[in-house]
Amino acid sequence: MKIASALMLSEHQKALIKAACPDAEIVCPGQRPRSPVVWDHDVLDPLVKDADVLIGHRARAGLLEFAPRLRWIQFMGAGIDHLKLTDLLAQDRIILTNASDVSATWIAEYVLASMLLFTHRFHVTMAAQRRREWLGFGQFMMGVDGLRGKTVGILGYGSIGRETARLCQAHNMEVLALKRNPSHRADTSWIRPGIGDPQGVIPSRWYGPESRAELLAQSDYVVVSLPLTPDTHHFLGRREFEAVKRGAYLVNVGRGPIIDQEAMIEALKDGRLCGAGLDVTDPEPLNPESELWDMENVILTPHCSGARKTYYDVGCELIAENLRRLLEGRELINQIDRTHCY
Repeated sequence: MKIASALMLSEHQKALIKAACPDAEIVCPGQRPRSPVVWDHDVLDPLVKDADVLIGHRARAGLLEFAPRLRWIQFMGAGIDHLKLTDLLAQDRIILTNASDVSATWIAEYVLASMLLFTHRFHVTMAAQRRREWLGFGQFMMGVDGLRGKTVGILGYGSIGRETARLCQAHNMEVLALKRNPSHRADTSWIRPGIGDPQGVIPSRWYGPESRAELLAQSDYVVVSLPLTPDTHHFLGRREFEAVKRGAYLVNVGRGPIIDQEAMIEALKDGRLCGAGLDVTDPEPLNPESELWDMENVILTPHCSGARKTYYDVGCELIAENLRRLLEGRELINQIDRTHCY
């Protein structure tokens, strides 16, 4: 079996994969690609042409005609909205899996860090530090709050949402959860021990997409961890921001277009939202002219909430598990739902 990786895997990472299939031939680029999310034809085409398995963040248009032996593609990210640029969702003969849960722990930590940073007004003190200004204690008495006893509404109760819920529960927060089908509460994706909420027992209440205004009205913190699909584009628009609990704080670790950005900016200006932590924007990179850059109640990061130096080590553990399943003729985990595009 030939496994082509669009990523430069370390010897340790290759060993994790070969533990599942010792005879596998693993080929990687001889030089570092320009970007893990850009398909470099000169570097990657020769590797993939006769491969059985592909590992990477993206796939080229016309891939299956170019590489007819491909049986399975393991995407190394959770979001697969990029597949709309290919015909892979319409090709049932190829197995498509994503890396759901690989970065769930780190993204959930990012969510909590963003919430705590804002709650404790670190964004204010750090700005004052750069100005060499000592802010008095009294300025914080009426502004600093805590997470304990607050309500968090999580839009998208997948691996990231569930791990966020676990961390919020540890801070004695009430958790509200929204998912496409709230009656299906168990998690069927890849789950590492001690992570997330596998059986869906943490939320006190569950909501479907049509009930999101009710969730927003009760949430002190709103966490967006939805996938980007035709159904979730501008899932939060003007109507939703009118329903949001005044003074709520928003964290988006899903995709930028899930939120109507102009409507969010209006809500930040008039106080309906007291702040926002945005790891994703629309577009990316964010336009230099965007008002978000200068808003004191906004924290911006460049789509890096899942970044960690051991990301691909954990990803290769998932690949090894799926490779064992492939060789044994069992169903692979984290298979992409072609109907709902996630």
